[in-house]
Amino acid sequence: MEGKHIRVKKPPHSGSRIFNYKQYFSVVLMAVADSNYRFIMVYIGAYGSTADTHIFSASRMGERLCANQLALPESRRLLRYAGLPAPFVIVADRGFALTPHVMRPFPKRSLDVRRRIFNYRLTRARRYVECAFGILSSKWRVFLSSIQMDPENATLVIQACVVLHNFTRINEASSSVDMEDFPMSSDLGLERTLHRQPGTAGIAVRELYADYFYSTEESLPWQREAIRGSF
Repeated sequence: MEGKHIRVKKPPHSGSRIFNYKQYFSVVLMAVADSNYRFIMVYIGAYGSTADTHIFSASRMGERLCANQLALPESRRLLRYAGLPAPFVIVADRGFALTPHVMRPFPKRSLDVRRRIFNYRLTRARRYVECAFGILSSKWRVFLSSIQMDPENATLVIQACVVLHNFTRINEASSSVDMEDFPMSSDLGLERTLHRQPGTAGIAVRELYADYFYSTEESLPWQREAIRGSF
């Protein structure tokens, strides 16, 4: 999950409402992308002066996620791992709040090898949404310069481009994961944790995934080399 600032024409009498930290006027495309670079959830039109985490919290997808109304799949036991079942999560950067269904990196202070590996794996997963934004911008060249429309009309253009982007991704490339390969489990240990305060439950889920990525079952041959001097 990430927010992309899209330049727009400065509307009259707008003050600094859409003037972002990069010193230009923008609206934000907040998006969640899948592994095929398709946008599966978007929120478009927030002013560029608003922080990503506030945009997500105020969006319909953020509100529905908080209220557990996004119809996410049930927790499943991770492939080749004997630990507790894990909930499905959205990966995000440090600008978002940690919750049971939104994963952010561990803070940079006091990082051990296990946590560095988690941050590396999370960053690899986040590249999908970054690449999706790159594909969107390169294919629909309206994004290469400021959209010379007021924010309301610019939002409609962005919506149309997102739909066309997904259409072309569906027809140009597709791959899928058979979720039947990840058997369900009746172990409720983590589910009980998820009913605690969001911060505490989010920490528990992050620790679970950190254990998984560090385990012999899921460890990547190159991940220890990749984390040297980073994260």
